[in-house]
Amino acid sequence: MMKLPTVMAGILLATMASGFQPTSLPAASRVQPLSSMATATINIQENAQRDVFSMEEWAKNCGVQTAEGFQLTSQDGVDYSAVANQNMPAGSPVLFAPAQMILSSSAIQDEMGGNLEASENALANLGETNRLPLFRLMVKILAEYENGDQSPYFPWLNALPRLFYNGVAMTDACFECLPPYVSWLSQKERNNYAKFLNALRKGYSTLSQQTLDNDNLIRWAYNIALTRHHVVVPAKEKKITPLADMLNHGTNPNCEITYDPQGNCMVTTTTDVAAGSPLTISLGDPSNPSPLFATYGFLDTDCPTVFCKALHLQEEMQDLKLGFKDLLFATQTGDIAPQVWDLFLYKLLKDANDPNLPAFFEACTSGNEGAKQEFHGQYFPYTLNSLREHVDNIIQTVDSLSMKANSYNLSTHPRVPAIVAHNNLVKETFLRVKNQLDAMG
Repeated sequence: MMKLPTVMAGILLATMASGFQPTSLPAASRVQPLSSMATATINIQENAQRDVFSMEEWAKNCGVQTAEGFQLTSQDGVDYSAVANQNMPAGSPVLFAPAQMILSSSAIQDEMGGNLEASENALANLGETNRLPLFRLMVKILAEYENGDQSPYFPWLNALPRLFYNGVAMTDACFECLPPYVSWLSQKERNNYAKFLNALRKGYSTLSQQTLDNDNLIRWAYNIALTRHHVVVPAKEKKITPLADMLNHGTNPNCEITYDPQGNCMVTTTTDVAAGSPLTISLGDPSNPSPLFATYGFLDTDCPTVFCKALHLQEEMQDLKLGFKDLLFATQTGDIAPQVWDLFLYKLLKDANDPNLPAFFEACTSGNEGAKQEFHGQYFPYTLNSLREHVDNIIQTVDSLSMKANSYNLSTHPRVPAIVAHNNLVKETFLRVKNQLDAMG
């Protein structure tokens, strides 16, 4: 963890002492059903306005400290980001939030006690034990939603996004416009949500039946937990820190989020940040934008590479111990990772029951580059043709999927532009790959 300057550290320690004043409400009163408590509720309709700047004021009243260079901004009133409005050297403190205001999966477990036991057992029986921290965050969000404006988190809840573009939020019509790989990833996200929904409805909790019957509300709470949490201890602890959750993803992030032993959150710059630059963190591997799109619903247009979309070769990938992050095409140049050539030649030899298959397999798995290149030279025309067919097929597929997406009415299918943008990134990359292949013969 980076050490804060002495002056700032003194200010932050003073802030810690002030605590999170809204949580002075008795714990039991904060989880009563909406019908008996709240006088105002959060509008979760997709077109509802976000009150972000009131949330920022609330956060500071709760003890959050931000550097002078920290600023929230939006170009459309829908999507917001944190930016630096002055130069910030590497190692600068950006934000501090006291532990009392942070949503922590372990604290939620303590707060709700045995009320979640039945639901969590149901989730564990579905093989989702590692995701219990995320489940607790979702339930906490629902509980605070029920409390309406009596919740100490009301200003934060009222500032959160309503419209999501990820796999959980997509309709069946959306899935019909996605290429196979990102469709597969998005379906996995939808299945993960379905398990949470199933477990929530099977187990006893303090949530009202009205909430448990509200699919849209539960999906919204799930997406908030999914897209705004920070992993502190894998499979054990996840946290959401209001205001710090306004930092977006960056291909080359310039900030990091850390927590001290007392549970306080600190955001610190990791590189020099020029005035006007977004303040960003990493939400995942930047080498492959499709998982980020499926989980978070945004397209990382600065990504240097994309997966080669050889989803039909997963068995061969397992044979060669290759992952999606190994099988890449460069978005700007169309360069092809060597492992892609290995995979396609391996598939050709395997299908043909070629006697050279064992030797090529050994060369791939042992890292014998010289032997591999001899095989590639021998079979190059066949591998080239196979890869070219694959690339042409993906280009044609993406074209037809985008054509279908563009036939939808945007008023009823607001995720179309994001889907088409993703498809266009794939197509443009694959066209560059095609140019590379065509130049080879």
